[in-house]
Amino acid sequence: MTIPAPIEAKLFDKILIANRGEIALRIQRACREMGIKTVAVHSTADATSMHVRLADESVCIGPPSGRDSYLKMPALISAADITGAGAIHPGVGFLSENAAFASMVEEHGITFIGPTPAHITMMGDKITAKKTMIDLGIPVVPGSDGGVDTDDQAIELGNTIGYPLLIKATSGGGGKGMKVANSAEELPSALRLARAEAKANFGNDQVYMERYLRKPRHIEVQILADSYGNVVHLGERDCSIQRRHQKIWEEAPSPGLTPEKRAELGKIVTKAIRKMGYRGVGTLEFLYEDGEFFFMEMNTRLQVEHPITEMVTGIDLVKEQIRVAAGFPLSFRQEDIKFTGHAIECRINAEHHETFIPSPGEITGYHTPGGWGVRVDSHLYQGYHVPPHYDSLVAKLIVYGDTREECLKRVERALREYVIDGIDTILPLHRILAEDPDIQRGDYDIHWLEKKLK
Repeated sequence: MTIPAPIEAKLFDKILIANRGEIALRIQRACREMGIKTVAVHSTADATSMHVRLADESVCIGPPSGRDSYLKMPALISAADITGAGAIHPGVGFLSENAAFASMVEEHGITFIGPTPAHITMMGDKITAKKTMIDLGIPVVPGSDGGVDTDDQAIELGNTIGYPLLIKATSGGGGKGMKVANSAEELPSALRLARAEAKANFGNDQVYMERYLRKPRHIEVQILADSYGNVVHLGERDCSIQRRHQKIWEEAPSPGLTPEKRAELGKIVTKAIRKMGYRGVGTLEFLYEDGEFFFMEMNTRLQVEHPITEMVTGIDLVKEQIRVAAGFPLSFRQEDIKFTGHAIECRINAEHHETFIPSPGEITGYHTPGGWGVRVDSHLYQGYHVPPHYDSLVAKLIVYGDTREECLKRVERALREYVIDGIDTILPLHRILAEDPDIQRGDYDIHWLEKKLK
């Protein structure tokens, strides 16, 4: 694939943020520092959200349901048209990896702050993404070459690949449409469940299979590329602490990687992304076990956990993302990036810390931790009502230290200071994790938390 032709660079006057909550506020802050006006869109349930209150303009795009508001493409395009926004930032989730939306935005003469629709499509289908990465020289987990259509085909493949097997939705994400089969006897049932879940969540019941690794770490590499063929990696993040494939605790750098392995992975990834002709931010996710990396998927958007990369590199990813979309080349080279210290992100969800039942409601008391090396990305405030209609993430506690040991101590201290009253959150779980001996040693894998909770 060829590198896109250079275009005239000019910063946008106004950006519409097609998202909500903490990520909308995060993007809004970057825009304000760049002198760019912002348009907040919101459902009726989010009329009093902080990103709406702080935006230069706001437009109501529908009722509480995400399907009727944040996922309603014509409403978002209309909001951009009537406010004169020259670009749309999709944030994370919702339409951030929807190629049809990216195409629609560009067809209306508005810049989509993200990669090309073709790259979103390519990486959005897990089978296509896997084949693409194999062609680009990136190792993948042994598995089926394409979709699995029948039980007999699955059993035959299972005997070749070996058990246990992981069944995954080709259009999946977030752990939906994902099941494990430990034997040929379990395979038909696991296939039915995975297909049903994939159909319900993504409108596509196609699945594929790959070997289920027993004790891998989840390692992801942050990349950034411009329209002129310049590509850099900004190190890795360890996202192994997960519950039902949902990340809860992330670290940069990974406590399980050596500098040599880090350099090896970064070199492989940047070479592949340059060959793709990719533009914008992106994250390549890998399983890492016994010194080997296996590609899982690529996210063609900003990641929820991007702040820890910012903390250890000193680079504002959102600002760079906006600059690249406006046609500017990267403002630094690979050799300019310096990795210093250690950063940890604790995702704070509005859920009970033991049952994980969602807990919407009014925030009756709110106090954020502070001090050196402590950052909180959140849209919460006292008196705000957390709606029941969306993802349960309400805050991110991001902590930096010169060493991992110092960072962990600071995480413990910050978690003790953090007060969110009126709803249940998983803050108590994070307090337990911060003091756990395995976490302290950095000795964990993607199955660790599930076993711990049991």
